[in-house]
Amino acid sequence: MNIHQSAIVEPTAEIEYNVEIGPMAYIGPDVKIAGNCKIGYGCYIDANVEVGENNIFYPYAVIGTAPQDLKYHGEDTILHIGHDNVFREYVTVNRGTPTGLGYTRIGSRNVFMISSHVGHDCVVEDDVILVNSVLIGGHCKLETGCKLMGGVAVNPFVSIGKLSFVGGLSRIIQDVAPFMIVEGNPAKVRRINEVGLTRAGYSQQTIKKLDEAYRRIYRTKKLNRKKIFDELNEDRGISDETLYLVNFLERSLEGKHGRYLESKRKV
Repeated sequence: MNIHQSAIVEPTAEIEYNVEIGPMAYIGPDVKIAGNCKIGYGCYIDANVEVGENNIFYPYAVIGTAPQDLKYHGEDTILHIGHDNVFREYVTVNRGTPTGLGYTRIGSRNVFMISSHVGHDCVVEDDVILVNSVLIGGHCKLETGCKLMGGVAVNPFVSIGKLSFVGGLSRIIQDVAPFMIVEGNPAKVRRINEVGLTRAGYSQQTIKKLDEAYRRIYRTKKLNRKKIFDELNEDRGISDETLYLVNFLERSLEGKHGRYLESKRKV
């Protein structure tokens, strides 16, 4: 363990093996930091944060501070962070709220680039990339492998689907379907994320099936999307990935504004 003499580590913090804490960093009460983490100059890790192994925090990252929610009044909530994540300069991540999940959860192998923000009660799964200045509102879910380019702003209660790609400066107010490329203001589905799917090891047959589903859902004159979903569900040859896409979109219809998580909103 290597803690710079100018760093402040509160007595109730738990620091494991081979952790480096740089100059002027602050580690708050009841913080738990697992092995091989690197915490850079001026980082601020607030109370009730659990950090897994091999995470890197670049200078001035601010992690686990109170939620930016007017209903929050100092209750104990939590931030969970998995393993092998990278938090670049000026990244901010907030804890949960009592009226939400009570926690914010970051999975593993994610990259949060400069000045990106993850709001309270969010769940970020694995292998997600947020490019510079991406802003994620509260109560959002980011599924495995999604990528959001610079300056994207995501409305609260939005879900970003698995292996989707969101183009830079897009304004996201509804759920983003898995496996799709979305961009614009207002954001629209442009096509399937063929490059991302190929890099993730999906077969050409699977990609072809998803492309067929994309064309039936998004490149049609039929207005009744639910009927299209029923037709796809009845297809005996439907792939697991296409079924995942259809189920995701069916859930989104439950939300008044195309946001499934908002349909489950407590208050």
